[in-house]
Amino acid sequence: MGEFIATCLLVLLGVILVSAGIEDARKREISNWKNGAIAALALPWWLAIGVPFWPDIIGQIGLAMLVFGIFAAAFHFGMMGGGDVKMIGALALWLPFQPLMTMLIVMSLVGGAITLLMMIDARVRRQTAQPEIPYGIAIAVATLLTIREPIFNHFA
Repeated sequence: MGEFIATCLLVLLGVILVSAGIEDARKREISNWKNGAIAALALPWWLAIGVPFWPDIIGQIGLAMLVFGIFAAAFHFGMMGGGDVKMIGALALWLPFQPLMTMLIVMSLVGGAITLLMMIDARVRRQTAQPEIPYGIAIAVATLLTIREPIFNHFA
């Protein structure tokens, strides 16, 4: 039963991520309820996969707080949007250290590609203003690529 619930939670996370990526592409905004849902669903995820409270859940919360703090500094300096920072912090509740680092590396690569494409588009259109980058797309894609392994291994 726990395995079924874990799979359902991963699928739900995927749906929220796709929805957030689409919303960010359209509005350059990620709804707080989506980030809140990602964070709140971490608890049933931990229970479904049998994560022990000590030291794992406490460590995961500490890791998420550290990641949120680092990206909040990026927000402070105008490098990221608030919704992006909240989403990364919420996702850090789901991903242990190594998968989190993988997600952040892939996120930076996808985000760089999106930034490059948008800058080329702005140049072609002769726009003088810096384009606002929908980084939520990069976060969603990177997370989906990171969590795909447990999903596909489950059905193999």
